[in-house]
Amino acid sequence: MRFSAVLMLALCLAIVSSCKQKKSEVSDDSEEKKDVPAIIAADFNADSAYYFVNEQVKFGPRVTNSKAHQKCAAWLEQTLKKYSQHVVVQSFTAKAYNGTVLNCKNFIASFNPKSTTRVLVCSHWDSRPYADNDPDSTLHRTPIDGANDGASGVGIILEIARQLRISPASVGVDLLLLDAEDYGAPQDAGYMGSDDWALGSQYWSRNPHVQGYTARYGILLDMVGAENAVFTLEGTSMYYAPDIAQRIWNIGASIGYSDYFSSERTNAITDDHVYINQIRQIPTIDIIQHDQSTQTGFYKYWHTVNDNMKNISKQTLMAVGQTVLTTIRNEK
Repeated sequence: MRFSAVLMLALCLAIVSSCKQKKSEVSDDSEEKKDVPAIIAADFNADSAYYFVNEQVKFGPRVTNSKAHQKCAAWLEQTLKKYSQHVVVQSFTAKAYNGTVLNCKNFIASFNPKSTTRVLVCSHWDSRPYADNDPDSTLHRTPIDGANDGASGVGIILEIARQLRISPASVGVDLLLLDAEDYGAPQDAGYMGSDDWALGSQYWSRNPHVQGYTARYGILLDMVGAENAVFTLEGTSMYYAPDIAQRIWNIGASIGYSDYFSSERTNAITDDHVYINQIRQIPTIDIIQHDQSTQTGFYKYWHTVNDNMKNISKQTLMAVGQTVLTTIRNEK
C-alpha cells in the first residue's frame, strides 16, 4: 500500500453526482409497491479468515525474493488447490525501482470457469521490505510482517475460496493474488520514477491468465483487517467504477456493516486497481481502510513494524469478507 494520488480527484467528483441511486417514487393510490427481495448475508467464517492471515504472517516478512516469500508461495499454491481445480501460478520477473530483479508469482484460482459472467477479487500477498513510515527512523529499512497490509486481504480471499468450494456461486469467480505490490521506493530514497509499485498487477493486467480475460467488475482488498476500520469511497474507484462501489457499500450496510462502509468520498490512491482499470479495462474498486486521524490517511501502523497480528480484528475480517461474498452470491 502506497502514497496518495490526488490528480484524478477532480474528475472523480465530477461524475459522482451522476451515480447516486434514485429512489423510485410510487403512488400508494395508483400503483402497487413491488417487493424487493432482501439481501441475505452469505456464510463467511471470520475464525477461518483469521487463521489464514496468521498462517501467512508466521512465515515472516514475505518480501519478494526472500525465503519467507518462497515458503509462503508454496503454501498459497497448496491451499488454493484444496478449494479449486483451476489454479494458475503465473511466474515472472520484474525490475524493482533500484534495479533488483524480482522473482515473482501471481496466483489465480478460478471457480465455474465455463461461465462468461465473471467477478474478479484480488489482493497482494507480498509484504513491504521497508518500515519507512515507522516513528523510529532506525527501523526504516526493516521488513514488516504486513498482517494488515497484504495478509488480511489474502486471508479473506482464501476463506471465500473455501466457501465457494462448499457452495459454488452462480457466476464465475476468479481470485487473484498479486506479487511485488509493496516493493516501491522508500520515502527517503529520493526516487523520482513512476510505476514502481504494484508490479504484479501491472504484469497480470498485460498478461492475464486467460487470453482476452475480462470480468463484469473487480474488487481489490487492501488493509481490511484492523480493528474498527472504516472504508471510504476512494477516488480511483469512484472514477472508474462508481456504480460498483455504491452497490457493494449498500450491500455492506444492508447486512449490518454500515459502521465499516462509510459514504464519505476520499482522495484517489495508487494501488493495484489502477492498472487493472487502465490496462485490463475491468471496472475495479478498492476496499481500503481510510484513517482521517493519520497524516497519511492510511491505517496507523501502515509501513511500520507494528503491522502485525496484534492489530488484526476478526470483526473487521467478517465485515469485509461477508460483504464481498454476499456481493458475489447476489450476482446472476
